[in-house]
Amino acid sequence: MQFRVGQGFDVHPLVEGRKLIIGGVEIDFSKGLLGHSDADVLLHAITDALLGACGLGDIGHAFPPEDSMFKDISSLEILRSSFLRVCSLGYHISNIDATILAEQPKMKPYLQGMIRNIASICEIDESQVNLKATTTEKLGFIGREEGMAAEAVTIVHVKKGD
Repeated sequence: MQFRVGQGFDVHPLVEGRKLIIGGVEIDFSKGLLGHSDADVLLHAITDALLGACGLGDIGHAFPPEDSMFKDISSLEILRSSFLRVCSLGYHISNIDATILAEQPKMKPYLQGMIRNIASICEIDESQVNLKATTTEKLGFIGREEGMAAEAVTIVHVKKGD
């Protein structure tokens, strides 16, 4: 088998008047993330990692923010579309490992729902998705609760004969 590694990172500001959606899960919080889509930093980082592992550029290239067709699109759809593109090229996901960086709210109660969403879309077992959440110990824009970020790594493989 041939293995390839992709890395992704995303960041969005927190604002009043938007829903907070992380990993495709709506989280009860007073602010949401601002972006052209639903601004799901976790799914954006995972999508970038997946596209990167396969040499397909990044999320901004595949889903340009200046294209009104993608305005307010669910990041679950972005991940699904990217996953199908990757599969069409013969790649299979070995695993996904990602970290959410947020001071508040606490992510632990939502992680399993996020894992379920990601595994379902990527047609892998939940054991192949590892999610973590951490704070920045009140440092920087994340610590001041001005925004959130996520980073992800994924390994994909091509089976010989695919």
